[in-house]
Amino acid sequence: MRGSPPPIPASAAEPGWKVLLALISLGLSLLLWLNGLVDSLARPSVGDALNLHQLELTALAGELLPPVLREPLVGRDPRAELARELKRQIAASPLPAPVVQRLELALLERGSEPVAVASQLRDLTAMVEAPRRPLLAALREGRRADLAELQDWLEPWRASTLVAQLSCEQLGVPTNSCPAARSSRRLVLQLLGVSLLPLLLLLLGSGLLLRLAWLAWRQRLPAAPPLLGPPLSLVDVTLLVAGGFVLLGEVIVPQLLQAPLTAIVALLPVEESLSQGVQVLLLYLALMAAPLLILLLMLRGRGERPSQGWLQWRWRPWRASAAPAAVLVLMVLPAVSLCGWLIDHFWSDPGGSNPLLDLVLRSPDPRALACFAFTAIVLAPLFEEALFRGVLLPVVGSRWGGGAAVLISAAVFALAHLSLSELVPLFVLGLGLGWLRWRSGRLGSSVLMHALWNSLTFLNLIVLAA
Repeated sequence: MRGSPPPIPASAAEPGWKVLLALISLGLSLLLWLNGLVDSLARPSVGDALNLHQLELTALAGELLPPVLREPLVGRDPRAELARELKRQIAASPLPAPVVQRLELALLERGSEPVAVASQLRDLTAMVEAPRRPLLAALREGRRADLAELQDWLEPWRASTLVAQLSCEQLGVPTNSCPAARSSRRLVLQLLGVSLLPLLLLLLGSGLLLRLAWLAWRQRLPAAPPLLGPPLSLVDVTLLVAGGFVLLGEVIVPQLLQAPLTAIVALLPVEESLSQGVQVLLLYLALMAAPLLILLLMLRGRGERPSQGWLQWRWRPWRASAAPAAVLVLMVLPAVSLCGWLIDHFWSDPGGSNPLLDLVLRSPDPRALACFAFTAIVLAPLFEEALFRGVLLPVVGSRWGGGAAVLISAAVFALAHLSLSELVPLFVLGLGLGWLRWRSGRLGSSVLMHALWNSLTFLNLIVLAA
């Protein structure tokens, strides 16, 4: 019948050289992934920076909240909690703390430890250049200042809103001129966006997840459609993922392109943050090129394509693709959050996370953020879903069934991100993406779910960094 895929060739019929090449590629890829996971332990984690941003926001916006919301959302004393976390991170860091961070801690502790803070301010005065010293001198001497003086003193520091607010309070500037009062609505909306909204989404997702479990237990879930995919063998998929994605895409192509690309971008009259954004975007495009070209070559001459294509994108109708994606994001959210909480609770130093998260959090350039956003929200979902759920999942599922295919594709997806601290949460996310591909028969739904997940993560970083 037209539209049905031809039989997938058996791996036993593959030539010996191809099987050997696939095994070598797989062995090298596993070694590279294992080395990447171990190396991730030494990478700095964005978790500490996110935690500080969150605590700084609660310290700024907490007093602006209605009393009924204040303690549930920000606790009894958010400034004291921020000071404790700052001290912990400064003590745990192998590098000297930035002077701005030390100033923030001194301002937070000034009321409770005046003698120690006075000594800290003297030490900071000896460490910083002359333009930064007037603010420290005014704080040491307990002077009063007007808003114009304070702004002049803060300018060389390029300090956070919290440092500006604390300095404003401690130098006697009128309260209604301080940053918290001037940006009260924005700060409250930010705080609600990163605390109350996620809580509501977690509750909604938990309810949907329980409903799904109930339907599954009562055997009321609709049957999964036939798991259609490209007519490739397990050897083909191994070559595609291990050889094309890992060895070519993640190792050889970046080694060949990193230096010339850096040199070319350095010639552009742009700031460093935008240069980083352009490099990330171009390197990801280069990473995609090798495995996608290999996939196109593998599919040549494989017979008539199914009516919805080899990968079964099936974007339309849009509602049928988008609605399940949104529902699955909500259902996966509580499971991923629980895994993250358990890791943080039982593993004091799980290692680094995706370096792109730190770039997004620290980038001040909207153009750089646009490059990061396009990479994370458009390119990554399209490419990763095509590879893991468009090819790997249906090919594995044709041998061992949909459930095994979901598990295997989720495991490969998690390993490919080379972050030991994120391995379990990414595996859980991969389970959701794979389950959606299997049960809906639409790769487009998995892409939309992946894009929506990355969008939420990206938006959370932007709100915290604002």
